[in-house]
Amino acid sequence: MNNKLLASQVADKACHNSTAAKKWALSALTCSVLLAMGSANAADVKVTSVADAVTQGTVNANLNLRYESVDQENALKDADALTLRTRLTFATAEYYGLSALVEFEDSRSVAGVNDYNDAIGNNTDYSVIADPETTELDQAFLQYKRSGFKAKVGRQVIALDNMRFLGHVGWRQDRQTFDAVTLQYGINDFSIDYGYLYKRNRIFADIKDIDSKDHIINASYNLGLGKLSAYGYLLEEDTNIDNGIDTYGVRFAGAKNLDKIKLLYTLEYATQDADKATTSYSADYMLGEIGVGVSGLTFKVGYELLGSDNGEYGFATPLATLHAFNGWSDQFLATPKQGLADTYVSVGGSLVGGKWALVYHDFEADESSATVNDLGNEVDAVFSLPIDKHYTVGVKYAAYSAGDAGAGKVDTDKVWLWANAKF
Repeated sequence: MNNKLLASQVADKACHNSTAAKKWALSALTCSVLLAMGSANAADVKVTSVADAVTQGTVNANLNLRYESVDQENALKDADALTLRTRLTFATAEYYGLSALVEFEDSRSVAGVNDYNDAIGNNTDYSVIADPETTELDQAFLQYKRSGFKAKVGRQVIALDNMRFLGHVGWRQDRQTFDAVTLQYGINDFSIDYGYLYKRNRIFADIKDIDSKDHIINASYNLGLGKLSAYGYLLEEDTNIDNGIDTYGVRFAGAKNLDKIKLLYTLEYATQDADKATTSYSADYMLGEIGVGVSGLTFKVGYELLGSDNGEYGFATPLATLHAFNGWSDQFLATPKQGLADTYVSVGGSLVGGKWALVYHDFEADESSATVNDLGNEVDAVFSLPIDKHYTVGVKYAAYSAGDAGAGKVDTDKVWLWANAKF
Protein backbone atom coordinates (compact mmCIF):
# COMPACT_ATOMS: atom_id res chain seq x y z
CA MET A 1 0.00 0.00 0.00
CA ASN A 2 1.54 3.37 -0.97
CA ASN A 3 1.84 6.35 1.36
CA LYS A 4 -0.82 8.31 -0.49
CA LEU A 5 -3.50 5.62 -0.15
CA LEU A 6 -2.57 4.83 3.45
CA ALA A 7 -2.75 8.47 4.53
CA SER A 8 -6.14 8.88 2.86
CA GLN A 9 -7.56 5.81 4.58
CA VAL A 10 -6.28 6.81 8.02
CA ALA A 11 -7.61 10.33 7.50
CA ASP A 12 -11.04 9.16 6.36
CA LYS A 13 -11.35 6.87 9.38
CA ALA A 14 -10.19 9.51 11.88
CA CYS A 15 -12.60 12.09 10.49
CA HIS A 16 -15.49 9.62 10.31
CA ASN A 17 -15.00 8.72 13.98
CA SER A 18 -14.93 12.38 14.95
CA THR A 19 -18.42 12.90 13.51
CA ALA A 20 -19.75 9.60 14.86
CA ALA A 21 -18.86 10.20 18.50
CA LYS A 22 -17.36 13.22 20.24
CA LYS A 23 -15.49 11.00 22.68
CA TRP A 24 -13.44 9.56 19.87
CA ALA A 25 -12.66 12.85 18.17
CA LEU A 26 -9.05 13.91 17.94
CA SER A 27 -9.64 17.40 16.43
CA ALA A 28 -10.66 19.11 13.22
CA LEU A 29 -7.08 20.17 12.66
CA THR A 30 -5.86 16.58 12.79
CA CYS A 31 -8.41 15.55 10.18
CA SER A 32 -7.47 18.47 7.92
CA VAL A 33 -3.78 17.68 8.09
CA LEU A 34 -4.35 14.01 7.36
CA LEU A 35 -6.65 14.67 4.42
CA ALA A 36 -4.19 17.15 2.94
CA MET A 37 -1.38 14.64 3.28
CA GLY A 38 -3.48 11.97 1.59
CA SER A 39 -3.00 13.79 -1.70
CA ALA A 40 0.81 13.98 -1.51
CA ASN A 41 3.52 11.45 -2.21
CA ALA A 42 6.83 12.49 -0.63
CA ALA A 43 8.95 10.51 -3.08
CA ASP A 44 7.74 12.32 -6.21
CA VAL A 45 8.93 15.91 -5.88
CA LYS A 46 12.08 17.66 -4.67
CA VAL A 47 11.70 20.10 -1.75
CA THR A 48 12.10 23.57 -3.23
CA SER A 49 9.74 25.61 -1.06
CA VAL A 50 7.91 25.68 2.26
CA ALA A 51 4.81 24.46 0.43
CA ASP A 52 6.77 21.45 -0.85
CA ALA A 53 7.99 20.70 2.67
CA VAL A 54 4.37 20.54 3.85
CA THR A 55 2.93 18.54 0.97
CA GLN A 56 5.84 16.07 1.04
CA GLY A 57 5.56 15.44 4.75
CA THR A 58 4.75 12.10 6.34
CA VAL A 59 1.76 10.91 8.33
CA ASN A 60 1.92 8.19 10.98
CA ALA A 61 -0.74 6.58 13.12
CA ASN A 62 -0.19 4.52 16.27
CA LEU A 63 -3.02 2.79 18.13
CA ASN A 64 -2.54 0.99 21.44
CA LEU A 65 -5.40 -1.06 22.89
CA ARG A 66 -4.63 -2.24 26.43
CA TYR A 67 -6.36 -4.06 29.25
CA GLU A 68 -4.96 -3.56 32.75
CA SER A 69 -6.10 -5.02 36.05
CA VAL A 70 -4.91 -4.24 39.59
CA ASP A 71 -5.55 -6.36 42.69
CA GLN A 72 -4.29 -4.98 46.01
CA GLU A 73 -4.56 -6.24 49.59
CA ASN A 74 -6.25 -3.13 50.95
CA ALA A 75 -9.66 -1.48 51.19
CA LEU A 76 -9.61 -0.27 47.58
CA LYS A 77 -11.71 -2.08 44.99
CA ASP A 78 -9.88 -4.10 42.33
CA ALA A 79 -9.41 -2.02 39.21
CA ASP A 80 -10.01 -2.87 35.54
CA ALA A 81 -9.39 -0.66 32.52
CA LEU A 82 -9.66 -1.22 28.79
CA THR A 83 -8.28 1.84 27.04
CA LEU A 84 -7.40 2.82 23.49
CA ARG A 85 -4.68 5.36 22.83
CA THR A 86 -4.64 6.91 19.36
CA ARG A 87 -1.64 8.96 18.25
CA LEU A 88 -1.56 10.80 14.91
CA THR A 89 1.66 12.47 13.74
CA PHE A 90 2.41 14.77 10.82
CA ALA A 91 6.05 15.68 10.09
CA THR A 92 7.06 18.00 7.27
CA ALA A 93 9.99 17.34 4.99
CA GLU A 94 13.15 19.40 5.55
CA TYR A 95 13.58 22.74 3.80
CA TYR A 96 17.09 24.17 4.19
CA GLY A 97 17.40 22.25 7.46
CA LEU A 98 14.04 23.42 8.81
CA SER A 99 11.17 21.08 9.60
CA ALA A 100 8.13 20.86 11.84
CA LEU A 101 6.11 18.18 13.57
CA VAL A 102 2.56 18.14 14.95
CA GLU A 103 1.16 15.23 16.92
CA PHE A 104 -2.17 14.63 18.62
CA GLU A 105 -2.90 12.00 21.22
CA ASP A 106 -6.24 10.67 22.46
CA SER A 107 -6.95 8.10 25.18
CA ARG A 108 -10.42 6.65 25.81
CA SER A 109 -11.96 3.85 27.81
CA VAL A 110 -13.50 1.12 25.66
CA ALA A 111 -16.66 -0.97 26.05
CA GLY A 112 -17.44 0.50 29.48
CA VAL A 113 -14.46 -1.20 31.15
CA ASN A 114 -13.46 1.75 33.30
CA ASP A 115 -13.59 0.72 36.96
CA TYR A 116 -10.38 2.41 38.03
CA ASN A 117 -8.91 5.43 39.77
CA ASP A 118 -7.48 7.47 36.90
CA ALA A 119 -5.15 9.50 39.19
CA ILE A 120 -6.97 12.78 38.48
CA GLY A 121 -9.87 12.40 40.91
CA ASN A 122 -12.28 9.89 39.34
CA ASN A 123 -13.34 6.59 40.98
CA THR A 124 -11.08 7.07 43.96
CA ASP A 125 -12.52 3.99 45.71
CA TYR A 126 -10.64 1.83 43.15
CA SER A 127 -6.92 1.12 42.78
CA VAL A 128 -4.97 3.47 40.50
CA ILE A 129 -4.48 2.89 36.78
CA ALA A 130 -2.87 6.12 35.59
CA ASP A 131 -4.53 6.32 32.16
CA PRO A 132 -7.08 9.17 32.31
CA GLU A 133 -9.26 9.97 29.33
CA THR A 134 -7.73 12.88 27.47
CA THR A 135 -7.29 14.50 24.08
CA GLU A 136 -4.27 16.74 23.78
CA LEU A 137 -1.48 18.12 21.67
CA ASP A 138 1.32 15.65 22.34
CA GLN A 139 4.06 17.30 20.29
CA ALA A 140 4.38 20.48 18.24
CA PHE A 141 7.83 21.79 17.45
CA LEU A 142 10.03 23.49 14.90
CA GLN A 143 13.42 21.94 14.23
CA TYR A 144 16.61 23.10 12.57
CA LYS A 145 19.45 20.73 11.62
CA ARG A 146 22.82 21.46 10.04
CA SER A 147 26.33 19.98 10.24
CA GLY A 148 25.86 18.02 13.45
CA PHE A 149 23.80 20.76 15.11
CA LYS A 150 20.10 20.38 15.95
CA ALA A 151 17.71 22.77 17.67
CA LYS A 152 14.08 22.21 18.64
CA VAL A 153 11.58 24.73 19.95
CA GLY A 154 8.18 23.68 21.25
CA ARG A 155 6.48 20.64 22.74
CA GLN A 156 8.66 17.56 22.32
CA VAL A 157 9.71 14.14 23.56
CA ILE A 158 13.02 14.15 25.46
CA ALA A 159 14.78 10.90 26.39
CA LEU A 160 18.39 10.77 27.60
CA ASP A 161 20.58 7.73 28.32
CA ASN A 162 18.37 4.95 29.78
CA MET A 163 15.65 7.46 30.81
CA ARG A 164 16.41 7.01 34.52
CA PHE A 165 16.45 10.78 34.94
CA LEU A 166 14.66 12.10 31.86
CA GLY A 167 12.22 10.16 29.69
CA HIS A 168 8.84 9.96 27.97
CA VAL A 169 7.05 7.43 30.24
CA GLY A 170 5.96 5.68 27.06
CA TRP A 171 4.35 2.79 28.91
CA ARG A 172 1.39 4.95 29.95
CA GLN A 173 -1.26 5.84 27.38
CA ASP A 174 -0.69 9.59 27.82
CA ARG A 175 3.09 9.84 27.53
CA GLN A 176 5.24 12.60 29.01
CA THR A 177 6.49 15.45 26.83
CA PHE A 178 8.01 18.85 27.55
CA ASP A 179 7.57 22.41 26.35
CA ALA A 180 11.20 23.24 25.81
CA VAL A 181 14.07 24.69 23.84
CA THR A 182 16.67 21.99 23.20
CA LEU A 183 20.06 22.16 21.51
CA GLN A 184 22.23 19.26 20.42
CA TYR A 185 25.63 19.07 18.80
CA GLY A 186 27.45 15.92 17.75
CA ILE A 187 30.73 15.29 15.99
CA ASN A 188 32.35 11.90 15.50
CA ASP A 189 31.90 10.04 18.83
CA PHE A 190 31.08 13.11 20.93
CA SER A 191 27.68 14.68 21.54
CA ILE A 192 26.24 17.23 23.92
CA ASP A 193 22.62 18.11 24.72
CA TYR A 194 21.25 21.19 26.48
CA GLY A 195 17.64 21.99 27.20
CA TYR A 196 15.52 24.58 28.96
CA LEU A 197 12.20 23.00 29.96
CA TYR A 198 9.44 25.45 30.82
CA LYS A 199 6.54 23.00 31.14
CA ARG A 200 6.28 19.34 32.09
CA ASN A 201 3.36 17.72 30.26
CA ARG A 202 2.91 14.72 32.51
CA ILE A 203 0.99 11.47 32.12
CA PHE A 204 -2.15 12.67 33.95
CA ALA A 205 -3.79 14.74 31.19
CA ASP A 206 -3.53 18.54 31.25
CA ILE A 207 -4.82 18.91 34.79
CA LYS A 208 -1.52 17.87 36.41
CA ASP A 209 0.95 19.50 34.03
CA ILE A 210 3.60 21.57 35.79
CA ASP A 211 5.22 24.87 34.82
CA SER A 212 8.95 24.61 35.37
CA LYS A 213 12.35 26.26 35.07
CA ASP A 214 14.47 23.19 34.35
CA HIS A 215 17.95 23.17 32.86
CA ILE A 216 19.36 19.89 31.53
CA ILE A 217 22.77 19.11 30.11
CA ASN A 218 24.16 15.75 29.04
CA ALA A 219 27.49 15.13 27.31
CA SER A 220 28.62 11.74 26.04
CA TYR A 221 31.56 10.15 24.30
CA ASN A 222 31.57 6.74 22.65
CA LEU A 223 34.66 4.81 23.71
CA GLY A 224 35.67 1.48 22.29
CA LEU A 225 34.11 -0.38 25.20
CA GLY A 226 30.97 1.70 25.66
CA LYS A 227 29.48 5.17 26.10
CA LEU A 228 30.65 7.52 28.83
CA SER A 229 28.11 10.18 29.86
CA ALA A 230 28.27 13.11 32.26
CA TYR A 231 25.16 15.08 33.15
CA GLY A 232 23.60 17.81 35.21
CA TYR A 233 19.84 18.09 35.71
CA LEU A 234 18.77 21.27 37.51
CA LEU A 235 15.04 20.94 38.11
CA GLU A 236 12.71 23.52 39.60
CA GLU A 237 8.95 23.91 39.56
CA ASP A 238 7.86 27.45 38.66
CA THR A 239 6.34 28.39 42.01
CA ASN A 240 7.09 30.85 44.79
CA ILE A 241 8.64 28.27 47.12
CA ASP A 242 12.03 26.58 47.15
CA ASN A 243 11.74 23.20 45.42
CA GLY A 244 14.93 22.80 43.40
CA ILE A 245 16.47 19.37 42.76
CA ASP A 246 20.03 19.53 41.38
CA THR A 247 21.59 16.27 40.22
CA TYR A 248 25.07 15.70 38.80
CA GLY A 249 26.34 12.33 37.67
CA VAL A 250 28.44 10.13 35.43
CA ARG A 251 27.48 6.92 33.62
CA PHE A 252 29.32 4.27 31.65
CA ALA A 253 27.48 1.55 29.73
CA GLY A 254 28.71 -0.85 27.09
CA ALA A 255 29.08 -4.33 25.69
CA LYS A 256 31.94 -6.55 24.53
CA ASN A 257 31.81 -9.63 22.32
CA LEU A 258 33.95 -12.51 23.63
CA ASP A 259 33.75 -15.35 21.11
CA LYS A 260 30.22 -16.74 21.59
CA ILE A 261 29.50 -14.67 24.69
CA LYS A 262 28.44 -11.03 24.84
CA LEU A 263 29.45 -9.22 28.02
CA LEU A 264 27.21 -6.34 29.19
CA TYR A 265 28.09 -3.80 31.87
CA THR A 266 26.88 -0.53 33.38
CA LEU A 267 28.23 1.69 36.15
CA GLU A 268 26.66 4.95 37.27
CA TYR A 269 26.97 7.43 40.14
CA ALA A 270 25.11 10.67 40.87
CA THR A 271 24.78 13.10 43.73
CA GLN A 272 21.72 15.22 44.46
CA ASP A 273 20.88 18.35 46.47
CA ALA A 274 17.23 19.18 47.07
CA ASP A 275 15.49 22.20 48.58
CA LYS A 276 12.22 21.62 50.42
CA ALA A 277 10.78 24.88 51.79
CA THR A 278 13.29 25.84 54.53
CA THR A 279 15.20 22.54 54.55
CA SER A 280 17.86 21.18 52.23
CA TYR A 281 18.74 17.53 51.67
CA SER A 282 21.42 15.57 49.87
CA ALA A 283 21.53 11.96 48.68
CA ASP A 284 23.51 9.73 46.34
CA TYR A 285 22.62 7.36 43.52
CA MET A 286 24.56 4.27 42.46
CA LEU A 287 23.99 1.60 39.82
CA GLY A 288 26.03 -1.44 38.97
CA GLU A 289 24.87 -4.02 36.45
CA ILE A 290 26.58 -6.89 34.66
CA GLY A 291 25.17 -9.38 32.19
CA VAL A 292 26.00 -11.99 29.61
CA GLY A 293 24.33 -12.95 26.36
CA VAL A 294 24.83 -16.55 25.35
CA SER A 295 22.92 -19.09 23.23
CA GLY A 296 20.06 -16.67 22.62
CA LEU A 297 19.57 -15.85 26.31
CA THR A 298 20.54 -12.72 28.24
CA PHE A 299 21.24 -12.92 31.97
CA LYS A 300 21.69 -9.81 34.14
CA VAL A 301 22.29 -9.04 37.80
CA GLY A 302 22.26 -5.51 39.16
CA TYR A 303 22.16 -3.29 42.21
CA GLU A 304 20.54 0.14 42.19
CA LEU A 305 20.67 2.48 45.19
CA LEU A 306 18.55 5.58 45.58
CA GLY A 307 20.10 6.90 48.76
CA SER A 308 18.59 8.62 51.78
CA ASP A 309 19.51 11.65 53.85
CA ASN A 310 19.33 10.25 57.39
CA GLY A 311 15.95 8.67 56.74
CA GLU A 312 14.32 12.03 55.95
CA TYR A 313 14.63 12.24 52.17
CA GLY A 314 14.97 9.77 49.31
CA PHE A 315 16.87 10.42 46.07
CA ALA A 316 14.28 11.65 43.53
CA THR A 317 13.96 11.27 39.75
CA PRO A 318 10.67 13.10 38.99
CA LEU A 319 11.16 13.27 35.19
CA ALA A 320 12.16 9.63 34.71
CA THR A 321 10.40 6.84 32.85
CA LEU A 322 9.77 5.33 36.27
CA HIS A 323 7.85 2.23 35.15
CA ALA A 324 11.07 0.79 33.72
CA PHE A 325 12.77 0.75 37.14
CA ASN A 326 12.24 -0.89 40.54
CA GLY A 327 9.50 -3.27 39.43
CA TRP A 328 6.62 -2.98 37.01
CA SER A 329 3.98 -2.84 39.74
CA ASP A 330 5.05 0.80 40.26
CA GLN A 331 5.35 0.65 44.04
CA PHE A 332 8.30 3.05 44.12
CA LEU A 333 7.34 5.86 41.75
CA ALA A 334 8.35 8.12 44.63
CA THR A 335 11.46 7.03 46.52
CA PRO A 336 10.71 6.35 50.22
CA LYS A 337 12.34 8.80 52.60
CA GLN A 338 14.38 5.86 53.90
CA GLY A 339 15.84 5.43 50.40
CA LEU A 340 15.67 2.30 48.26
CA ALA A 341 18.18 -0.47 47.56
CA ASP A 342 17.06 -2.70 44.67
CA THR A 343 18.94 -5.93 44.02
CA TYR A 344 17.65 -7.62 40.87
CA VAL A 345 18.26 -10.50 38.48
CA SER A 346 16.75 -11.04 35.05
CA VAL A 347 16.73 -13.49 32.18
CA GLY A 348 15.29 -12.98 28.72
CA GLY A 349 15.31 -14.37 25.23
CA SER A 350 13.33 -15.15 22.11
CA LEU A 351 10.42 -17.55 21.67
CA VAL A 352 8.32 -18.27 18.55
CA GLY A 353 9.38 -14.98 17.04
CA GLY A 354 8.64 -12.93 20.15
CA LYS A 355 10.61 -11.74 23.17
CA TRP A 356 10.22 -12.74 26.81
CA ALA A 357 11.77 -11.73 30.13
CA LEU A 358 11.60 -12.69 33.80
CA VAL A 359 12.81 -10.32 36.53
CA TYR A 360 13.13 -10.64 40.31
CA HIS A 361 13.63 -7.64 42.64
CA ASP A 362 14.54 -7.58 46.32
CA PHE A 363 13.95 -4.20 47.97
CA GLU A 364 15.47 -2.82 51.15
CA ALA A 365 15.74 0.58 52.81
CA ASP A 366 19.01 2.50 52.50
CA GLU A 367 18.55 4.01 56.00
CA SER A 368 16.83 1.38 58.13
CA SER A 369 14.70 2.22 61.16
CA ALA A 370 13.03 0.19 63.89
CA THR A 371 9.94 -0.26 61.70
CA VAL A 372 11.28 -0.05 58.13
CA ASN A 373 14.02 -2.20 56.62
CA ASP A 374 12.48 -4.84 54.36
CA LEU A 375 10.64 -3.08 51.51
CA GLY A 376 9.40 -6.29 49.89
CA ASN A 377 10.12 -8.14 46.68
CA GLU A 378 8.64 -8.50 43.22
CA VAL A 379 8.43 -10.95 40.33
CA ASP A 380 7.83 -9.59 36.81
CA ALA A 381 7.21 -11.38 33.51
CA VAL A 382 6.56 -10.18 29.96
CA PHE A 383 6.09 -11.62 26.47
CA SER A 384 5.61 -9.58 23.30
CA LEU A 385 5.07 -10.85 19.77
CA PRO A 386 5.32 -8.78 16.58
CA ILE A 387 2.89 -9.72 13.80
CA ASP A 388 4.49 -8.46 10.58
CA LYS A 389 5.82 -4.89 10.69
CA HIS A 390 2.57 -3.18 11.71
CA TYR A 391 1.21 -5.10 14.70
CA THR A 392 2.41 -6.26 18.11
CA VAL A 393 0.59 -8.12 20.88
CA GLY A 394 1.79 -8.78 24.40
CA VAL A 395 1.11 -9.87 27.96
CA LYS A 396 2.77 -8.63 31.13
CA TYR A 397 2.50 -9.54 34.83
CA ALA A 398 3.82 -8.04 38.08
CA ALA A 399 3.46 -9.50 41.58
CA TYR A 400 4.71 -7.40 44.50
CA SER A 401 4.95 -8.89 48.01
CA ALA A 402 5.05 -6.31 50.78
CA GLY A 403 7.76 -6.17 53.43
CA ASP A 404 7.64 -4.37 56.78
CA ALA A 405 4.24 -2.97 57.69
CA GLY A 406 5.81 0.40 58.48
CA ALA A 407 6.79 0.83 54.83
CA GLY A 408 3.14 1.45 53.93
CA LYS A 409 3.04 -1.02 51.01
CA VAL A 410 0.60 -3.85 50.33
CA ASP A 411 0.65 -7.00 48.22
CA THR A 412 -0.17 -6.03 44.63
CA ASP A 413 -0.81 -8.01 41.46
CA LYS A 414 -1.07 -6.37 38.03
CA VAL A 415 -1.85 -7.88 34.62
CA TRP A 416 -1.67 -6.24 31.18
CA LEU A 417 -2.79 -7.44 27.74
CA TRP A 418 -2.25 -5.25 24.72
CA ALA A 419 -2.37 -4.96 20.95
CA ASN A 420 -0.53 -2.22 19.10
CA ALA A 421 -0.85 -1.11 15.48
CA LYS A 422 1.37 1.42 13.74
CA PHE A 423 1.29 2.75 10.18
